[in-house]
Amino acid sequence: MYKHEKQAVERLQSNHIHMLSTLSTAIIAFSLIISLSGTLLFPVMAFADEPQPVAQVGNTTYMSVQDAIGHTSMKNNTVTLLTDTTESVTVTPSKVVRGVTLELNGHVLNASNTTAITVPANMQLTIVGSGTVVGGDNPAIDCRGALRIQGGNFTSNTTLMRFAETGSTSAEASISAGTFTAPTLIGMLDDAEHLGHVSIRGGEYHGAIPAGLDTLVLMGGSFSTTENLTPYLVDMAGLVPDSDDGMFNISELAISSDYPTVELEQGSTLQKLTNDSLLDLTRTKLNGISDYRLVADAEQLQALNKQIELALQAVAKRKAFDAVSQTVTITATRDAETVDGGADPQFRTSGHDEISTQVTVNIKSIAKPEEPAKPDEPGKPAEPKQLDMPRTGSAIQALAVISLLLMIASAFCVYATAHLRSPRLHN
Repeated sequence: MYKHEKQAVERLQSNHIHMLSTLSTAIIAFSLIISLSGTLLFPVMAFADEPQPVAQVGNTTYMSVQDAIGHTSMKNNTVTLLTDTTESVTVTPSKVVRGVTLELNGHVLNASNTTAITVPANMQLTIVGSGTVVGGDNPAIDCRGALRIQGGNFTSNTTLMRFAETGSTSAEASISAGTFTAPTLIGMLDDAEHLGHVSIRGGEYHGAIPAGLDTLVLMGGSFSTTENLTPYLVDMAGLVPDSDDGMFNISELAISSDYPTVELEQGSTLQKLTNDSLLDLTRTKLNGISDYRLVADAEQLQALNKQIELALQAVAKRKAFDAVSQTVTITATRDAETVDGGADPQFRTSGHDEISTQVTVNIKSIAKPEEPAKPDEPGKPAEPKQLDMPRTGSAIQALAVISLLLMIASAFCVYATAHLRSPRLHN
């Protein structure tokens, strides 16, 4: 009996040990699973909570655009946006770097609480890429240094870009591409004495450009309005309307005449011409809106009017007038009168500041009118006209031949009549 009890106890102990071993194994396995899960899951969660880099210089990423600008170098001076971000930045690279390129890379840079991008004096910024700079209620760009815009979209609810020239420094900007949208596109910073040297060479502009920006030069681009723009146009340029989108494109000026040759003849068209009436008659015009005007050569126009005067005198005196032709040169010259607040003349004159064309005016000949027949004198009847008789020998011979023929014809008629009557008598 004791032996059986001992065996039973041993079996229970063995089962208990086995169960403990199994339980321990299960606990250890569970712990390993939890440990592995924690290793895999928690880093992912931690990574999701970490802020993402927004800009890159070379192979290094940065958590802000400003930090990236500060880490540019002579070798790597391009800051590339990696994501959309809200941040107002100032171009302040390391001391050895004077120029930075901002690659928008299809992303958006939103202004935070001030101007989106500020370019200090003695610094240069080049903006490239297809992204967007949003000023919101602030300007998109303030520039006291050098600015090059070669792409991108720029928007603001106020003045879009502000520049400044002071006693010691001057902004210099060249804009060749991009889309610019704001109520006012260009303005001056509060302490500016002048705008600075700003040239627009291309791009699309939706908004107004105020008058009085003395050193702004428009060389190209497309504009939604022409107001205030003509004084800023480079020499020999005009604003040509685009029928497709309603914009005005800066293009080279050209003169065209619908009727380069016209004729004046006796009647309503034969009258002296002024500069304007000659332009109207020939329909001579410029292809675009500009501050150029068309002027006919004064000496040639005077010579033409002299010929017109002679033709009118010939008509009045009932005399003949031979046809004459006069060529007149019409030149487009920039209006010398500078509107208050317009562009400084030094930026819009050159040695080639004119284009011209020629028109020809032909004055048709005038024949001398026939003299009217004199009326009969009262109380004296007009003498009847006598028939002119032939007086030459040939005429007399002709009459003799005709008389002889008539006599022969008459004799033949008599003979025929007698011959016809003879048979009747015999009957």
